[in-house]
Amino acid sequence: MHLSTETKSVRIDIRTTATIKHTLQEAAATKHKTVTEFVLEVALAEAAEVLAEHRLFKLEDKQWADFLTALDAPTKRRPRLEALMHEPSVFE
Repeated sequence: MHLSTETKSVRIDIRTTATIKHTLQEAAATKHKTVTEFVLEVALAEAAEVLAEHRLFKLEDKQWADFLTALDAPTKRRPRLEALMHEPSVFE
């Protein structure tokens, strides 16, 4: 997502300490950016990484074949798990 392609019409308000604000101002100035630009850039990069970790995983060909084999394998009985599933839930 590029920061300048959309019209900016929504605000995000952040409460912080003076020390944190000063640190962000220094870091932004070092990169010749405003605090807003700096915070958005860093936050979006981290958000993309977090989302990618939950959406995408890469495997080598051998690993992919092993993964598919495991998915296709018949399930194993797990008596303790079956017993647990038949117990009443703590939320009931």
